[in-house]
Amino acid sequence: MPELPEVETTRLGIAPFVIDRRVIKVEVRQPKLRWPTPLDLEARLSAQRIESLYRRGKYLLFGCKAGHLMVHLGMSGSLRLVSATTLPGKHDHLDIHLDSGQLLRYTDPRRFGAVLWLEGDPAEHKLLCQLGPEPLSSEFSGEGLYCLSRKRTTAVKSFIMDSKIVVGVGNIYANEALFSAGIRPQRQAGRISRRRYEILANAIKTVLQQAIQQGGTTLRDFVGGDGKPGYFSQSLQVYGRAEQACPQCRGKLQEIRIAQRSSVYCLTCQT
Repeated sequence: MPELPEVETTRLGIAPFVIDRRVIKVEVRQPKLRWPTPLDLEARLSAQRIESLYRRGKYLLFGCKAGHLMVHLGMSGSLRLVSATTLPGKHDHLDIHLDSGQLLRYTDPRRFGAVLWLEGDPAEHKLLCQLGPEPLSSEFSGEGLYCLSRKRTTAVKSFIMDSKIVVGVGNIYANEALFSAGIRPQRQAGRISRRRYEILANAIKTVLQQAIQQGGTTLRDFVGGDGKPGYFSQSLQVYGRAEQACPQCRGKLQEIRIAQRSSVYCLTCQT
């Protein structure tokens, strides 16, 4: 599914083309997503100028004078710019017509995403108010992870994937960051030292920054705002490489399941 780097890649790709643009029309072809699209979305959004576009976790927020449009890409969704003459496909559920003549098209084959309208402070919305710090911000640190992890018996991989601890560290990037930090994914979060958490926090930042620079990871059908796939999958060191050679020691990579998610690691390089 689109994780933080994929959502940030989408934001970076479409921001120059939507900010300061006015919405001419909104077409909702399929309102039944993970949460229903508001029936009055066109009335609320039409004629509004998009003043800002930012990301909170895996949510994109388009700031307008009257409120915010919040978009979640779900399991396999995308948000991209297309020409006004581009006919919609089966899974193209919503179009936002801009005064530039382009469309911002929301596509979601599984319909696990959402397009919502928010009024008031977005930070107080029920989907956002309990989110942890952004991993690429100064608020996220190894010291913070260490303090929150005390007496936690959960696996460290599940711990860093908890959006209340830190947002946006999905399965792919948790695997990669733990390998880079030399920490086994099943190790108890409360039994990891402050020093190792500092290494892990830096690894999380580095892995996510590299993924954003390469346009995210395309494993199935993710495309960015420009319709192009991400290329970080070519740089993956452990995710999806079970039974293959470790890129450091050449030993065989192991695979286990943690919270029903695939976890690949090296017995030698990760302790």
